[in-house]
Amino acid sequence: MMDYDLLTREATDLLCRLIETPRLSREETAAANLLEQWLKERNMQPERRGNNLIVRHAGKAGAPVLLLNAHIDTVRPTASWTRNPYQATLEGDVLYGLGSNDDGASLVTMIQAFRLLCQEDLNYNLVLALSAEEEVSGKNGMESLVPLLGRVDVALVGEPTGMQPALCEKGLMVLDCTAKGRPGHAARDEGDNAIYHALDDMQWFRTHRWERVSPLLGPVKMTVTIVNAGTQHNVVPAECQFTVDVRTNELYTNEELFRLIRQEVRSEVRARSFRLGSSRLDENHPLAQAAIRMGRTPYGSPTLSDQALMPWPSMKMGPGDSRRSHSADEYIRISELREAIEMYHQLLSALPTVRG
Repeated sequence: MMDYDLLTREATDLLCRLIETPRLSREETAAANLLEQWLKERNMQPERRGNNLIVRHAGKAGAPVLLLNAHIDTVRPTASWTRNPYQATLEGDVLYGLGSNDDGASLVTMIQAFRLLCQEDLNYNLVLALSAEEEVSGKNGMESLVPLLGRVDVALVGEPTGMQPALCEKGLMVLDCTAKGRPGHAARDEGDNAIYHALDDMQWFRTHRWERVSPLLGPVKMTVTIVNAGTQHNVVPAECQFTVDVRTNELYTNEELFRLIRQEVRSEVRARSFRLGSSRLDENHPLAQAAIRMGRTPYGSPTLSDQALMPWPSMKMGPGDSRRSHSADEYIRISELREAIEMYHQLLSALPTVRG
């Protein structure tokens, strides 16, 4: 019989140590050191790649591969914390601390599930990837690991989803737009006000509705978030710059949306990147079906994760609540850790195949 209580106590202790080891994005070295040593003490052989760690369990030559992934880093604590964000505080069933929910809970419970699964006769091989720079979608995180991981048939990404399976998540494309006009004196009827041209385009971004609506993710969402124009009150501005946050669904690629947007607006439009696309796992995939058989409810996630950088099918599922992420007094429940270890283990040990 599995001693899930012991595994939960170990996971809680490790999570407390991680909370008290600052691990901001691009500053994860101390936390990666801690995890590397912890894994080695338990007879695992982690490969270190920058601040990323990879552990492989190749049970059968040529067998398909399941990747387990969670991220090491955290965002910066907000000013509204009422506790020390770098102090692990346990009050009853609740553990407070920065990164406890996002993504420490998934990280420590996935490690424990990986240890259990490595003791079993699976019909697939396992890889555990603990990645850095997830919160900033950095190039030295998951993106750098993709060519090193080799074959992967499907990935299970640990993020706070209440242990419900997120079969798809929205992508992100940031647009920098520039409306052009002609300078002039505000007191006279001269010049061509770039702000007015920008307002027309911003109104289009606000009101346009894209035709393809995802059953799980809903419509593409476009939001103007930054506006800059003008130098002084009496000069008609010749240029107005604004930024648009575009959250894409799986029915459009970022490149396709960019092309369509440029056809509709007068402003010059530049995309910062196309690399953070929407992801989707077919509901009939064995991993999704296994979660559904356990009584889990598939849904679409509006938040971004390392899934966006993965070229393989993937599903997001982990302990905690996304609404606690990046918030003051972030916490996880110890009971949620135990549930996650047991559920990850039962979900993956009963998986008939990892191929779609």
